[in-house]
Amino acid sequence: MIQYLEAAATGEMSTAGSMLGMILPLVFCGIIFYFFLYKPQKKQDQEAQRMRDELQVGDEITTTGGIIGKVVSIKDETMVIETTRDATKIRLLKSSVRSVDVKADEAQD
Repeated sequence: MIQYLEAAATGEMSTAGSMLGMILPLVFCGIIFYFFLYKPQKKQDQEAQRMRDELQVGDEITTTGGIIGKVVSIKDETMVIETTRDATKIRLLKSSVRSVDVKADEAQD
């Protein structure tokens, strides 16, 4: 105990305690970042990818650019949608789909 007090008085404290004091808050912040930011975003990205993978011909969709249309054909990473009654067709990437408004099987009912 006396050696500890002498070391503290002379400033010769071990750096292990101070390093732990610096690293522990960083680890805590990392854990908070993972559970409140990274994990929910990853889940949201997986749900969006699943929605894009389940697209079917006949679905009515909205794109990230605000275009609303009905899916006419689907290929690997692209699709063609029909946007107006004049049968205007637009080729889009699947990644540009924001939401599926009406599923094809629901539109038939």
